[in-house]
Amino acid sequence: MSLSIGIVGLPNVGKSTLFNALTKNNVLAANYPFATIEPNVGVVGVPDPRLAELAKIFGSEKLLPAAVSFVDIAGIVKGASEGAGLGNKFLANIRETDAICQVIRVFTDENVTREGERTAAFVDPASDIEVINTELALADLQTIEKALPRLEKEARINKEKTAVIEAVKEAQTILNEGKLLVGSKVDLAAIAELQLMTTKPFLYVFNVDASELGDQALREKLQALVAPAEAIFLDAKTEAELAELDDEDALELLKEIGMDEPGLATLARVGFETLGLQTYLTAGPKEARAWTIHKGDTAPMAAGVIHTDFQKGFIKAEIVAFGDLIEAGSMTEARARGKVRMEGKEYVMADGDVVEFRFNV
Repeated sequence: MSLSIGIVGLPNVGKSTLFNALTKNNVLAANYPFATIEPNVGVVGVPDPRLAELAKIFGSEKLLPAAVSFVDIAGIVKGASEGAGLGNKFLANIRETDAICQVIRVFTDENVTREGERTAAFVDPASDIEVINTELALADLQTIEKALPRLEKEARINKEKTAVIEAVKEAQTILNEGKLLVGSKVDLAAIAELQLMTTKPFLYVFNVDASELGDQALREKLQALVAPAEAIFLDAKTEAELAELDDEDALELLKEIGMDEPGLATLARVGFETLGLQTYLTAGPKEARAWTIHKGDTAPMAAGVIHTDFQKGFIKAEIVAFGDLIEAGSMTEARARGKVRMEGKEYVMADGDVVEFRFNV
């Protein structure tokens, strides 16, 4: 299952530094707009301590976590929806992602350029968020304006298109008010064919100075700017440093700055949730693995993630909840306690189900 999150923001807010840390890749991170012209894609493992526990029980040689793809997209500037700064190309790259992660600058840096300003005091998260959201909304309005004549023509032949036009016009009204479509009452399924960017799930990363990571008042103030969307607080430079350290040194650095885990671990998990995903687990001598599925997927659909033949020939799924298995200590004991059950085609998977599928080839 390939789902991606686009990392967007104004130039020089730390997007590429964040991406480098996420993927431990070395994409160009420069202090000027458009340092990253083509989107860079990195696949990031979602931290999952359950895999290590399963490996102990099954003697697994490898741990394979679920993954989410992050796409580093070049900085958007005011006027991008009109083509400023190669904006149309960048907006097209955003359109192809499944969710949007806005990186917002809160840190101070005398060397950072922001629309002609060159002063550390010029930090305005609310304004930066508004610029990005406005450009995305304007681009969506352009898409709607181009699509409406075609849809109205189609509706004269196919009356079912009338509902689509009503939803599109409702979306147009909301966008004209400067609001995003995600979370609105618009029937997003009806307008899905337009691939409007503001219908995508949003999450926000506030790139703060390391010294401000523990400032609860600041966190609450910034969270309020984007509520009810998720907000993650990190220092991209510190995250890049953590990514280069071994586990012991990284843990020591985290303690020094008062963090329980890297901000990137939080970002990967929140990103996974934002995409509406969950995992089920399999384990054996070769590997303990987390498989990615959508929330609400049935057992046959989950089996199909491993191989389409598993879904086609699905018979039953032998399932035990992760917590029950750990408490029992082995599959044999879990069966003896009545914690292992057989589920059929209608079963809706739960996050953390440990599964073995039965199927006909």
